[in-house]
Amino acid sequence: MSELPALFSDLALILVTAGVTTILFKWLKQPLVLGYIIAGFLIGPYMTLFPGINDHESVHLWSEIGMVFLLFAIGLEFSFKKLKKVAGTVGITALTELISMCIIGFFLGKLLGWSQMDSIFLGCMLAMSSTTIIAKAFEDLKLTREKFTQGVIGVLVVEDLAAILMMVILSTIAVSTSFNGAELAMSVVKLVFFLLIFYIGGMFLIPSFLKLIRRFMSEETLTVVAVGLCFFMVWLATKFGFSSALGAFLMGSILAETLEAEMVHKLTKPIKDLFGAVFFVSVGMMVNPSILVQYWWQILVITIVVILLKSLSSGVGMLLAGNNLKDSVRAGVCFGQIGEFSFIIASVGMSFGVIDDFLYPIIVSVSIITTFITPYAIKSGSPLYSWMDKKIPAKWKETMENKNKGIKTKTGEKVTMRAFLIRQLKNIVIYSSITFAVMWLCFGLAAIINQYVPMPFGNIIGIALTIVITSPFVWALAFRHKKNDTRDKLQENSKFSDSAVQLSFIVGFLIALGFEWNMIHHFFSKSFWASMNLDGGIPAIWVALIFAIGVTLLLRVISPAMKWYKKIENNFLENMNKRQSQQTIIVPEILQENFTLEKMELSVKSPYVGKTIKETDFRDNYNISVVCVERGDEITNLPDKDFVLYPHDEITFVGSEAHLNLLKSRVIIEDEILIKEKPESDVALHEVDIAENDPFLGMMLRETKLRERHFAMVVAVERDGDFILNPSANIRFEVGDHVWFVSTTEKAKELAGIHLIND
Repeated sequence: MSELPALFSDLALILVTAGVTTILFKWLKQPLVLGYIIAGFLIGPYMTLFPGINDHESVHLWSEIGMVFLLFAIGLEFSFKKLKKVAGTVGITALTELISMCIIGFFLGKLLGWSQMDSIFLGCMLAMSSTTIIAKAFEDLKLTREKFTQGVIGVLVVEDLAAILMMVILSTIAVSTSFNGAELAMSVVKLVFFLLIFYIGGMFLIPSFLKLIRRFMSEETLTVVAVGLCFFMVWLATKFGFSSALGAFLMGSILAETLEAEMVHKLTKPIKDLFGAVFFVSVGMMVNPSILVQYWWQILVITIVVILLKSLSSGVGMLLAGNNLKDSVRAGVCFGQIGEFSFIIASVGMSFGVIDDFLYPIIVSVSIITTFITPYAIKSGSPLYSWMDKKIPAKWKETMENKNKGIKTKTGEKVTMRAFLIRQLKNIVIYSSITFAVMWLCFGLAAIINQYVPMPFGNIIGIALTIVITSPFVWALAFRHKKNDTRDKLQENSKFSDSAVQLSFIVGFLIALGFEWNMIHHFFSKSFWASMNLDGGIPAIWVALIFAIGVTLLLRVISPAMKWYKKIENNFLENMNKRQSQQTIIVPEILQENFTLEKMELSVKSPYVGKTIKETDFRDNYNISVVCVERGDEITNLPDKDFVLYPHDEITFVGSEAHLNLLKSRVIIEDEILIKEKPESDVALHEVDIAENDPFLGMMLRETKLRERHFAMVVAVERDGDFILNPSANIRFEVGDHVWFVSTTEKAKELAGIHLIND
């Protein structure tokens, strides 16, 4: 028999230890993530009192899978549409924190006597928070739907994107000891290109694919498809030089807009919990007690700086972004830790040999300590705000509070020059990215065609396919605008500039022309033009340019390109808004900052079970209305006040996020005990023989009144070797009938005085 791989024993040790510690932490009413970290510390390589892990490489791989599922789950709950909603808060907060902590970290390193390179890396590492740790803490503390948590997750996403740029900058500095602005700019372009192309492409293709196979879907197939899509995007992200976590988050955000989002989240949650446990245990395994002892005071100083100053800079960033004091304080304390990207940044420094060996274990130790403190810090947000609310002068509070009370309204939308130029620039970037990606794919397809079709016919087929496939996007880039309508709207504004409008249109046309020229230049080399006797006459570059101008202008009058684009755009918008369109009502963007729709399943233990809507306090105490109730396959829109609410009803409420969060704790009530042990039943199966002197002899079953008088139910009668199961009420008892009935022991004893019971 072959020997069992070490991975099995390692997983058994990890999961059993994690199970015991999490049960203990659940009993102590502490966040479960801390239990996982303690479990990792106990079975880690630095603790000899407990059995250890044998195959560290495999466990590390499983922990990477855990991080993928954790980020995938975050994406399912936080889509890019939500990120757009909090874009101002996210950008200002992230920028404030990143700049502040990079500067603070650098000067802290210098004060500790470290080298300049160590100090630079320390600043970058302190700027990175842990998305997985904070997300897990939110889940454990049941804060995932709080308003401030959406802003926190948005900031963390921006931080992860910034971490990628930081690694490029630090790698450049480590190699050349100088700053390469061109390489940084290319990294930014590459990142924006990746996000745009794969989000837009995914939003166009994936919901359509799921719609196509929806009737073949079961829970099993949906789980396999969703996990497969997640790892496919992870693979694409790593192929483009980005992190696997970014790919998982991106696919989660795409699926978040589909009708399958809630079911995917439900089906993948057990997988996330399993692999997530391995991830957090692996974090605990990195704790080295000897490092804690050797560098205890440096670790202590850095930990205090992270907890205090990082939280402070984040909270200030939230305030600068327009949040009120309460949300800013609660959000700020969430950032008092450093995460997994800090380890990656430290690894970059060590791989290039530009930082000292002691820095990595110090950062790991600070990360573990701050991770352990994070759930308590998050829980301290509300008490800290209450304390500050009493201490801060009224004038200061009035300045820091969001003064936009009530509903924000918009009068008629006025097209401004600034808004027009921003929108035009955005469209140029989006259409250029899509055109480039499609063109690149067409070049790859043409290369395959050239393997089977001889020149020049292969090139002719290739360029024809490329021009046709890219035509909708080139048309949108060059001609999608309506010049006259735009000019009329902008002329209403006193700051109208006709030259700026014309220039924006010309830029789009020139970029489209550049794409067409590049396609022609790619397929027709100098030798091709020479074969046409153009090398000595008109320069080939001008011939290619003339062809490009002709093709571009031809698109202006070809209606299929326009129709294809509009069809693609409509399909994209339909997919993006499909989940929202399934709601009873759609909250317009003008009201989304004040009202939202949320579906909640009514728990069995909810105080609203069995009540009519008019008997509830939805309107009086929470200013919330019921717009829809789903009960199985039955959907009741706008139920009346006498509608009775039953357990497991899926109720769609409309109201403010703050009021919905308050109501949720009374609608969704989770059981403290997952599995309930029922009390032992006294009901059992008993037997009776019908004798000649039996008082029930010759009586029909209904006439005996066994159920009413003796709490007994006859389930079978044996007569002449045959069994009559669940006999009818009209059966008459005969001598020799052997009767089985269900009853309590006490009632069976009562019957013992009447019949000969063989029990």
